[in-house]
Amino acid sequence: MKMTEIRAMAKARGLKFGVGMTKVDAIRALQLNEGNFDCFARAESGYCDQDQCIFREDCLSLAPKLPN
Repeated sequence: MKMTEIRAMAKARGLKFGVGMTKVDAIRALQLNEGNFDCFARAESGYCDQDQCIFREDCLSLAPKLPN
């Protein structure tokens, strides 16, 4: 998912992101705003039970590359 899409989702929810906010931080902020855990890119083992998450593909690809 592209950052422009993430910003549009945030705007629809009334959230404002700073200029330097990373994709990971932006998605985690959206997750918290939705009442979910801010788990994006934290599936170090490659396992995630959230099959319906719209961020899942990006999450699992970034998780092994980032410090959690």
